[in-house]
This record gives sequence, C-alpha cells and structure tokens, in this order.
Amino acid sequence: MLAATGGSLITGLLIFNLRGQVPIADAEHEQHRTNEQKKPSYVYASKEDMGRAILEIRKELGEEGITTDDDDLRQHGFSEWSSINIDQLPTAVAFPNSTEQVAKIARICSKYKVPMIPYSGGSSVEGHFSAAFGGISVDFMSMCDIVEFHPEDMDIVVQPSVSWMDMNDKIKESGLFFPIDPGPPAKIGGMIATNCSGTNAVRYGTMKDWVINLTMVLPDGRILKTRQRPRKSSAGYNLNGLFTGAEGTLGFVTEATLKLARIPEETGVAVTSFPTMRDAANAAIQVVRQGIPVGAVELLDDVQMDVINRMGDTGREWKAEPTLFFKFSGTKVGVQDNIDGVSHIVHANHGSDLEVEKDTSKQEALWFARKQALWSMLCLRESGHEVWSTDVAVPLSKVSDLVEISKKDLDRLGLFGSMLGHIGDGNFHETILYDGKKEYESVSKCVHDMVHRAIEMEGTCTGEHGIGLGKKEFMVQEVGEESLSVMRAIKQSLDPYWLMNPGKVFDP
Repeated sequence: MLAATGGSLITGLLIFNLRGQVPIADAEHEQHRTNEQKKPSYVYASKEDMGRAILEIRKELGEEGITTDDDDLRQHGFSEWSSINIDQLPTAVAFPNSTEQVAKIARICSKYKVPMIPYSGGSSVEGHFSAAFGGISVDFMSMCDIVEFHPEDMDIVVQPSVSWMDMNDKIKESGLFFPIDPGPPAKIGGMIATNCSGTNAVRYGTMKDWVINLTMVLPDGRILKTRQRPRKSSAGYNLNGLFTGAEGTLGFVTEATLKLARIPEETGVAVTSFPTMRDAANAAIQVVRQGIPVGAVELLDDVQMDVINRMGDTGREWKAEPTLFFKFSGTKVGVQDNIDGVSHIVHANHGSDLEVEKDTSKQEALWFARKQALWSMLCLRESGHEVWSTDVAVPLSKVSDLVEISKKDLDRLGLFGSMLGHIGDGNFHETILYDGKKEYESVSKCVHDMVHRAIEMEGTCTGEHGIGLGKKEFMVQEVGEESLSVMRAIKQSLDPYWLMNPGKVFDP
C-alpha cells in the first residue's frame, strides 16, 4: 500500500510510480530535508488502485490529460529555488481545463484514496507542491483565463493559473489594477493558497483582503461557491477566509472573483541608503507610525545591494549599504507632501538624500532592482549549492530589534546570505546560499534562531511564504495546541482521508 512507513521523510520517501519505487536523491540536487514527521494514520492507494485511478482520469480528460513522464514528475515535485525538497515525486500529473474536470479528478482520487497536490505557478519556497506521499499533482496550466471583467464593479473573475502581472497588463486601459504583487512567477491560485502579499502590502494588505468569492472543489469532488459578488457580506461563515491561506489542504481553487483598485493619478519611487540596518528599519517604521501613506517601503541589506550591482541589470552602481526603496501614489500634491515627510524622517535617522524619480519608465528601472532581488541571489548560486529562503514578521515595535539581531547572526554565519523585506508591515526575509553537505546545520540554526526569536516577540514564523513542509515544527509554539486541534478538526471534516496536499501545514 502507498502509505508512510514511519521514521523520517529525509531518508524514507521514494518515488512511487507504475514501475515501482525508485529513489531520486542525488548529490548534485540534495536539498535540506524536513524534520521527523508523525506516521500518518491514513493508508493511501495501492499500486494497483493508483493504476486504476490514472486510467479513469485519462478516460475523463483524454490521453493528454494525465502523464507519468519522468521529466513532468520531477518538474512537479522538485524546485531549484525551494528551501525544502524531499525524496518523493508525484505518481502522475493531471491537466484539467475546467472546474468540472477538477471535480472528476477529485471524485476518482477520493474513490481510490489517492493524494492530490494543487500546482499553478510552482514558485513557492516551502515545499507546497511536494508530493509528500506520492499521488497526483493537479496542474492548472490550462485554466489560465480571465472569465469575466466587471470594470463598473471594480472586480474580475479569473481561473487559478492567471498571472497577476499578465492580468494587470490586460486590464490597465480600464484604469484599474490588482495591487497584490508577490514574485513575478506567481499565479492567482497559489497566491490565494498562501495568502501572499508582496511589496504593496503596507498600503493594500494581503491576498485575503482582495478575495470576493471562490469556486472550490472539495476533496470528494463537491463544487461550492463561497459567496455572491458584493464587496461585503455577513451571510454565514467566512469561507473565503477559511480557504485563503489553507495551502491547498482543504480543496482546489478553480475560480476566484477579486477586487480591483484604481490606478493612482500620480506615482513616485525613491531610494535612500543608511549606515546600519537599525537606522534603516527605524526610518521605515517611523514613516508608518506617522501615517504617511506610502505605497511600499522595502529594505535591502548591503549584501543584497552588492548582488544587484554584480548582476548589472539596472544600468547603475548602487551603494553597498542598507537601502530603503519607497513607492508613493495618490494626487500630485499628496505624493509631493508624502515625499517631503519621508525625507525628513530619513534625514533624522542618518539616511542619505532621497533619490526621487517620477518618470514612469525610470521608476520601473529603479523598482526593478527590488523585484529581482531573490532571483539575483539565485543566479549567483554555485553548482551543487542550495538556497534557504525564509521569512518572518513581527509587530512594528519589534522590527528594528529583530532586524539588527538577525543581521548580526547572518554576518557571523560567514556564508553568502542577504536580508530584504517588506519592512513597513514588519515582514522580512533571509536568503542564504550554502553547501548542503557541510553547512546545513549552521544555516538551520541561524534560520531557526530568527524564527524562534520572532515568535517570542509575538510575531509569526512566516509573513507570506506559508508553512508548507518546512515550518510545521513552529506551529505549536506560535498558535498553541488548541488552535492546531481546531485546524485539524476543520481538515478532518472536509478531508476525512487526508487526501488534499497531505503533509503540509500540520500532520494528522
């Protein structure tokens, strides 16, 4: 039977496919592994039942609707930029093109007890689309359409593999845009699953604030819609809030209605550097506390600024110092007032003069440096080395302390690592490149110290990356056993056989 054998996923998980069990670990791509996981109390499909499920799905979706090709399996179970990978791939990958086809897949998988793993952009870093217990990866690449656009209502209906960047490009002539802006590869389905945010969060909030309704396919194939289309409703439980951030463990998002915002009349981008990370963090938090409505405020450390210089993509040389990037938006008068207010705070915290740009094309060139930060780091990774990218968030009053301590820990580590973050809402990231064989333990300690410290400061182990496989161990410390028991009860009620993305967020 395809069931966990107990012990560790580090050494025990193998590919399970129709040819049998084949280990996939190799030295070149060895990634750091998850900690010991509890032996699940669920038994999944046998080899024979898995074969029957695949045949039935192929009958429903057609020959091209499901594959067991080795390259496809690896693409859907392994990620070069993820902090977490495991020695297991999905058994097959299905490619539905409608909500009804997703429901058929779910009904078949439920019948045979086959795990199901949602997949859209594949850009998550906490192992969200890893096939922890084998099963079928459900790739929404064919469900990438804008279904309806209601400019008069300022909302849009989309399928899960719509790119937020492409969507904004298509609707920009309407004067509207979707303000949540995570990494460039992100797709709407994954953004909902992780309750993502991005650089605009300090002004526009997170994904949960922009979801009007969802069409969901539950693990047994039932289809539901969470709400109608008004921007507010008090009708019953907030199912949007239940599914947004559930990381694909409660069902498949097959359609979403999203709120849109007005494109601001005037925008500006400004950059300034500081002698220390604490100075930069203090300035950012003071801007927020004084109520200056910045569109974004982002912190990059000296290492990250040097990385951007080394990549040479921005056409300029930056100071290799802690740097704040600001966005401004609003009326012409309002933007200038906000720039003046920020400039005063920057100077009071030992910052350099604000370099302000109001030309749209030049703004994009300045902001490009921030948006490409993670990918710039990855481009410098040596062959055989791994990446650990993690995030935490804390209350505003704790940001400067945590940033300063974490930066010192990172420097003491002596490895190639950088810090950056959406500092205006207390969220920041570390990215570390390292030799997985020699340096895993020291990197793990550095990251875990930061996470424990954040939780002790009444913060969270993740502001926007999500839990996935990588951060389950921190859930008890952060939310407590009682909260976890409620989450498990919800999971049990909707997914009694633990088929939806099992192994993520928490264990049975």
